[in-house]
Amino acid sequence: MFDNAFVSPWPGALGAISERLVGCPTLLRARRALFSRLPFMQLASDVRDIVYCTWAVDAARIAALVPPNVELVQRDGKTLFTILTYAHRHFGPALAGPLRRLFPSPLQSNWRFYVEAFGGVETTAPTVLFVKNILDDPLYAIGSRLFSDALPSHLARRFAHRADDGRYVTSIESGRGSAPEFRCEAQRTPTHALTPALAPFFETWESAVEWLCLQDGALSRVEDCERLAHALIDLPIDIATAQALETAAGAVQGAFLERIGATGEPFCFVVPRAAFRVVSERVV
Repeated sequence: MFDNAFVSPWPGALGAISERLVGCPTLLRARRALFSRLPFMQLASDVRDIVYCTWAVDAARIAALVPPNVELVQRDGKTLFTILTYAHRHFGPALAGPLRRLFPSPLQSNWRFYVEAFGGVETTAPTVLFVKNILDDPLYAIGSRLFSDALPSHLARRFAHRADDGRYVTSIESGRGSAPEFRCEAQRTPTHALTPALAPFFETWESAVEWLCLQDGALSRVEDCERLAHALIDLPIDIATAQALETAAGAVQGAFLERIGATGEPFCFVVPRAAFRVVSERVV
C-alpha cells in the first residue's frame, strides 16, 4: 500500500524531466552528503485557515503505511489519522526576515498518524508520521523532494482551499500525478462535541483539539535507504482560537480514505492563523 514515489501531473517531457530529477539517486546522495555538513536553514511561514479532519481507523488496516520501527498511538485497535490543510503566507527561509514577503504562498495538505514510539524509544515530544504531503506549487513540491527527506511531496493537478463566511472547501485533484485526491466541505458550528469514534482517545472537545494541534516533531519514511527522516517543527497554535466545524453526509471524499477505512464522520475544526517554522531535519 505504501508508495510515495513522485509522479508528475504534467504530461509530456516536462513531467518526465521532473520525475527523473526528483528520483535521481546521485542527487539524493550528494544533497545528503553536503547538507549533513551545513547548518540547517530554518523555514518560516504565516499559515491561515488551518483545517483539521481526523478519523479513528483500524490500526491493522494501515499497518503497511507504518515503518517497522514506528509505533502509533492506539486505543482498542484504532489509531488516529488526520488530514491537515492550510494556506501558507510567504513560505521561505526564516533568515530572509522582512524579505520573506517576496516568497510565494502555496497551499499544502499534510496527511499524518500520531507516534507513540520510534526506534524502540517512547517519544519525549509529540510526534506525527507523515504519509502524504501535497502542494499546489511545482517550485515547492519539487524543491521539497530535492532538498528534504522529511517532506516527500506530491504535486496536485488542481488544489483549492477556500474560506467563505464560515464555510471551508478543500479540493485536491491528482490528474495523472501521484497526489491523492481529496474533497471536503465543512461549515462552522457552535457545537463543540467529539465524534463517537474519538471518545476512546479524549474526554473533551478541547483536549482533542489541544492534543491534535500541539505536535513538535514529524517523521517520514526515507524509501531509498529504508530509514526515517525526523524534523522538528514549531507551530505555536492558540487553542482558544480553534473553531468547531461540521460536515454533511458525503461532504468528505477520497479514494485513499476509502482504502484505509476513514469513511465515517470526521472530527473537524479550523484554526484561523498561526506562525509556522521548520526548526531542523535529520535522517535517523
